[in-house]
Amino acid sequence: MKPTQALAPAASPAPATSYTRRVNALKDSAHRIRMHALDMGEAQGQGYIGQALGVADILAVVYQDVLNHRPAEPDWPRRDRFLLSIGHYAIALYAALAEAGVLDVGELATYGSDDSRLPMSGMASYTPGMEISGGSLGHGLGVATGMALGLRHQGSDAHVYTLLSDGELDEGSTWEAALACAHHGLDNVTAIVDVNALQADGPTKGVLRTEPVTAKWEAFGWHALRVDGNDIEALLAAFDALRGHRGSPAVLICDTRIGRGVPMLESREKAHFLRVEEDEWQQARDQLRQGHRTAPRNEGTAR
Repeated sequence: MKPTQALAPAASPAPATSYTRRVNALKDSAHRIRMHALDMGEAQGQGYIGQALGVADILAVVYQDVLNHRPAEPDWPRRDRFLLSIGHYAIALYAALAEAGVLDVGELATYGSDDSRLPMSGMASYTPGMEISGGSLGHGLGVATGMALGLRHQGSDAHVYTLLSDGELDEGSTWEAALACAHHGLDNVTAIVDVNALQADGPTKGVLRTEPVTAKWEAFGWHALRVDGNDIEALLAAFDALRGHRGSPAVLICDTRIGRGVPMLESREKAHFLRVEEDEWQQARDQLRQGHRTAPRNEGTAR
């Protein structure tokens, strides 16, 4: 099986029909990731559903359009690495791994159950495609830095991506890793920050103000871009631009909305850890399907 290759930036604009198919396919993929997350969430009746819905667009683009990997061979040595620093987002990654073909969709029904390979917090020793274990926040970027250094010493051209949350920017270890990564010029690292403006103790700006986020990363020596993380086309453009960046690590700051695609969950006041009533799961799926069905589709307009 050939690896899934990341698309190189085109010398000239891609044909409108090709770009349209690319965008629409990714929108469909993000929709399925969201649906998988809702199905898994129903098995527990609660969980980090809002975050999974919020980062579905990011994960669809990363796994379907960016990563160089072999779904049937998750330990392929030349693969790009995707590190989930935020272990409680595991439900989102499982959905993306199933969509990518790393996991069987049928296995998602075991989420969070005894003897499952899909625990509620990510565990590298259990799950194919899960590169690191999560739980304590603020460690993913440090692991990514060490991993990228090791790959460089091995002469590997593999890239390391790590997804972290805006809440993790409260952690000093994140900024220590950011300094080290820039010091070593690790342009084989891309950090992706999910800025959903909410953490366990309340709105992020009330817990510890981290803005201006972009300027902070740039001050630490990173090439920084900021986009709407729920806009497939904006994400594509950003990742296409980052493919050509050299000389320093890069960070893609993504503003997302918790519960994206399900209005009844988007409006929940306490949405960091959602408790969903038994009769609400089908309502959530219906809202998600309706929104996807009526959303505008690209009609061949090139960038």
